[in-house]
Amino acid sequence: MTTPNETTAPKPPCHLVGTDGNVFAIIGRVKQVLKQAGQETRASEFVERAFAAGSYDAVLALCFEYVDVR
Repeated sequence: MTTPNETTAPKPPCHLVGTDGNVFAIIGRVKQVLKQAGQETRASEFVERAFAAGSYDAVLALCFEYVDVR
């Protein structure tokens, strides 16, 4: 699903402080960071996988795959 440039792109830093543990806010923040880094395809892929995830913990694990969580 990702383009060659997106596959080799480093994970952009993402600050999740202030999202208050709200899974929807976390998904939105990661999506925003990926889009700002020019990784639109990865942003869409992340959102799709996050909504299919079975738990809050699974979504958090996905965050670490896509961005550098800080």
